[in-house]
Amino acid sequence: MDQHFTTRPEITGSFGVVVATHWIAAQAGMRMLELGGNAFDAAVATGFALQVVMPQHNGPAGDSATLFATADGCVHALSGQGPAPAAATIERFRMLGLDLIPGTGLLAAAVPGAMSAWLTMLRDYGTMEIVDVLAPAVHYARTGWPLHAHTAQFIAESADLFRDAWPSSGALWLRGAAVPLPGTWMTHPALADTYDRLIREAVGTSRERRVDAVHRAFYEGFVAEEIDRFCRTSDVLDSSGRRHRGLLCGQDLASYRARIEAPVTLDYHGVTVCKTGPWGQGPVMLQMLALLRGFDLAAMDPNGPDFIHVWVEAAKLAMADRDSWYGDPDFIDVPMATLLGDSYNTARRALIGATASAELRPGMPDGRVARSASGGGNAPAMGSGVGEPTTTRPGGDTCHIDVIDRWGNMVSATPSGGWLQSSPVIPALGFPLGTRAQMFWLEPDLPGSLAPGKRPRTTLTPSLALRDGKPWLAFGTPGGDRQDQWSLVGFLRHLHHGMNLQQALDAPLFDTEHFRSSFYPRGFLPRRVNLEARLDGAVAVELARRGHDVVVVPDWSLGWVSAAGRDGHRLTAAASPRGMQTYAVGR
Repeated sequence: MDQHFTTRPEITGSFGVVVATHWIAAQAGMRMLELGGNAFDAAVATGFALQVVMPQHNGPAGDSATLFATADGCVHALSGQGPAPAAATIERFRMLGLDLIPGTGLLAAAVPGAMSAWLTMLRDYGTMEIVDVLAPAVHYARTGWPLHAHTAQFIAESADLFRDAWPSSGALWLRGAAVPLPGTWMTHPALADTYDRLIREAVGTSRERRVDAVHRAFYEGFVAEEIDRFCRTSDVLDSSGRRHRGLLCGQDLASYRARIEAPVTLDYHGVTVCKTGPWGQGPVMLQMLALLRGFDLAAMDPNGPDFIHVWVEAAKLAMADRDSWYGDPDFIDVPMATLLGDSYNTARRALIGATASAELRPGMPDGRVARSASGGGNAPAMGSGVGEPTTTRPGGDTCHIDVIDRWGNMVSATPSGGWLQSSPVIPALGFPLGTRAQMFWLEPDLPGSLAPGKRPRTTLTPSLALRDGKPWLAFGTPGGDRQDQWSLVGFLRHLHHGMNLQQALDAPLFDTEHFRSSFYPRGFLPRRVNLEARLDGAVAVELARRGHDVVVVPDWSLGWVSAAGRDGHRLTAAASPRGMQTYAVGR
């Protein structure tokens, strides 16, 4: 493929750029910039709009992971990943006869974190009022938006579940009992009412206090009360095949606030790559870079078998360490410094041979010996609403946002969860709960073992990079376990192979599924490598010869990567055409 070909122009300007996994949300963020807001105001407005127009990818009761940089180069991680409820214990699930947390329903609900994260960002770094940043979301929920084909597909696949077991979801998405067609003009009055009531709660003597009042209304007021009541009184069918009530209660919400943390970083070929801590999978990308800097990637064809082989083998090693060592650092000691250290990665790099590895091969950081979870199936048999079905349906159940303003502030955010297909709608609120707790293991003494108040090790993984100490690039994608893989391919092509952002994102993608899935039923596909069909057929033949289990997937089917960059006063942005939904705007 000609690397100079692009499906869309790379957006270039100096005022501001916004990229989001729905064009309406991107325009909502751009409007905040036009009104004088900064990148943080724009990101919050974009996030709220995504809750309306991409309900199969995120919602108000979902979660998020965010990296952001202020114009002076200070980078922060914002954890919007809510913890397990106080009542969620391994013993409780064993009493229910479960060895895995269901992927749908109420038992998998963690504390909603996304709303707290957006409100924390707005309060501490934004400039605008809550009524302004919520205005686009309220407008589209009240007056309507055109239903995207992907949303219609998720509704269609969940229609029987809605009719038979989740009537509150059926009442919203199957009006007249019919599955809506793509392009149907949808409204969401119950969600608009919830947003409007939150706005009415925004009372205080300063902008910051008004934002805090909204946070109290959600986490201690009427929203928390409705969530508590619904979990206590509703018997909901889930992917276990049985009905269960939820464990989440009002006190779980009242004790929660998203928090700002230091990022984990790695210097690579003149840039500093920043990721969230090991409560998410973000350090996987840094481990891959630490391994790959021992190879001359710039001299390799980025679409050729040598590049793909060493890249895939590095991904396998990093993902094995993820599954063996990552978890909430409030509860476990994650040997992050060793995992990113030179001596550790020199030894690990020697494991990358001429043929494909067939085993999960975690390392032994500081002499520790990994203990693997025994649960999970041999293949991720995705059912309706289970996990993030990025291999069987277009796109994944996640969103991504990149924003840069004219002052140099930069945001990379990945909101997710609270999907229409994962849990029934709470009628009084107009949205369902999330199911992120399915990522916990119900075996003791693992990094990812369930514990009250512990964050599940999420897959949400935005990326941000500095050059010469200044914010340079924000990027990310939906895609569950494979987010860091797809994002990294574009990053390397941009950094090493002279492609602009749009060229890097348009180029054919590939990935591996040689890891234990984070989602119910926790499958594992050894040696699996997926190649988009646009890659030369000889590449697939050569990779198969080297021992990879090669699957050629349709063109334009892997990832919805987006990116935004800054070089002095020049701003750029790009969005993958995959899915025909992610768009970059700016001027």
